[in-house]
Amino acid sequence: MSDSTTKSGAELLIDALKINGIQNIYGLVGIPVTDLARLAQIEGMNYYGFRREDAAVNAAAAAGFITGKPGIALTVSAPGFLNGLPSLAQATKNCFPLIMISGSSDRNIIDLDQGDYEGLDQYNIAKPFCKAAFRVNRAEDMGTAVARAIRTAVSGRPGGVYLDLPAEAIESMMIDDKKGNNVYEIVDPAPSVIPSDESISRAINIIKNSQKPLVIVGKGAASARAEKEVKELIDTLNVPYLPMSMAKGLIPDDDSHSAAAARSYSLKNADTIILLGARLNWLLSHGKAPVFNESAQVIQIDIDAYEFDSNRRIDAPILGDMKSSLRKLIDAVHEQEVTVESQWLDDVQNVVLSNKEKMRTRLEAGKTSEPLNFFGALLPLQEYMNEHPDTYLVSEGANTLDMGRNIIDMKLPRHRLDCGTWGVMGIGLGYAIAAAVETGKRVIALEGDSAFGFDAMEMETICRYHLPVTVVVLNNGGIYNGTDKVVDNQPSPTNLDPRAHYEYLSSAFGGDSYVASTYSEVKDALVKAMDSNNPSIINATLNPSAGTESGHIDNLNAKIDLKKAANNL
Repeated sequence: MSDSTTKSGAELLIDALKINGIQNIYGLVGIPVTDLARLAQIEGMNYYGFRREDAAVNAAAAAGFITGKPGIALTVSAPGFLNGLPSLAQATKNCFPLIMISGSSDRNIIDLDQGDYEGLDQYNIAKPFCKAAFRVNRAEDMGTAVARAIRTAVSGRPGGVYLDLPAEAIESMMIDDKKGNNVYEIVDPAPSVIPSDESISRAINIIKNSQKPLVIVGKGAASARAEKEVKELIDTLNVPYLPMSMAKGLIPDDDSHSAAAARSYSLKNADTIILLGARLNWLLSHGKAPVFNESAQVIQIDIDAYEFDSNRRIDAPILGDMKSSLRKLIDAVHEQEVTVESQWLDDVQNVVLSNKEKMRTRLEAGKTSEPLNFFGALLPLQEYMNEHPDTYLVSEGANTLDMGRNIIDMKLPRHRLDCGTWGVMGIGLGYAIAAAVETGKRVIALEGDSAFGFDAMEMETICRYHLPVTVVVLNNGGIYNGTDKVVDNQPSPTNLDPRAHYEYLSSAFGGDSYVASTYSEVKDALVKAMDSNNPSIINATLNPSAGTESGHIDNLNAKIDLKKAANNL
């Protein structure tokens, strides 16, 4: 009697995911993948169904960042695939390991453009937006495709991978004799990359001759789980560091080496920049004057040589994975007894203390501000996070994001997620869902009222799975603020409704709802919501005049002389 059985392509796909330790799928079902999601549940996986594909793919991307394993997203064909595509691109830009799986039409109809249901050449469309794309045409190739997708997503610089599954491959059958099904656990999917001795020596020589070195820590260091090594380097050299937004908490923000409150001073005066998993893109003004000291030398650790010299000369590039590179650099610092004059750190900390005192004054004034301003609304979150550092914080918006980043300290790594490199809005609830699912911890989703609108219907998803997510909407009635007026007979392009009851969206689906218009009300509502562990929305109603154009990045706006245009009418 034969001991072989037959299995479908869908079963082999699920087997391959499970054997590699992947348990959760985030998605939205329909033709041709509905039964694939049902089968995943039967086979012991967890499937989380969303209201829109971009939120599901965002959730999978956030899961990848939090766990280090690729998050799995599932979408239907054509329109569903297209809805997920921006999130696939966002994951790749943010270096989040992700595998987006989409059902697709039969190849023979697509390739002859014969007009299939939701027909689209998804495989080729996806290629520019991810690290790699693979199409699986046969059931027997499912295991190989999963292996390639996982390794591509997590190795080197992490990113998004697309798997295209025609309906025929999902439902086709093959004999499963265990030997020829190509389903296996991957060996060392993200191998270490050890830097050369020469690159370490170059870096050490620069540090030796530096008077004012500054370490900039990016989310690449957070993704690499290198918090121990980052802290050891900074403590050993006794130098200031500047955390990028999703690297906050890699070292607690209240550490005496933090230069976060003296960002401008540190960047302008540092004579050496040590980049740890951070890119000199727009978030760091491309490493150029007037923000940076133009004569500063730059040491950069990155796993991808493509990043070196992308915006300015890198004097000491170190190619390697973050943990291995830092270990060699730290050992060399110890061996050669490299020291840095402490006056530089003292100077930075003097600026930090001065700026923190200014912020404290603003926050104290915010307690009594009526109508409520951003400082009064954000102070309760700062206080709560200080007392409950294991809470995850997701944030998006313009002023909400910028001011929240400056005000709310983080003490643990990978506990803060935001829109990141691209500055994309609409990531908030998807990221929050993933944080709650993957960690079981409480989550605060801090949302501007405009940003909340992008994926607000995912509140139903949060309620359906009864996740401990509290959404705090800072409602100032507009994109940036609610007071802009251009012409008299219609709302401004940036106007929203300041009277909107966003909290009703929670109560509509069985969650809790709160309205708060003072510091005390926000504080009380936050404590109640978080203690309950129930899904909830706090609608914090702010002064419509609170907030500035584009937050901290108004310089990126194209400027038009509107007064001149009006006068010419």
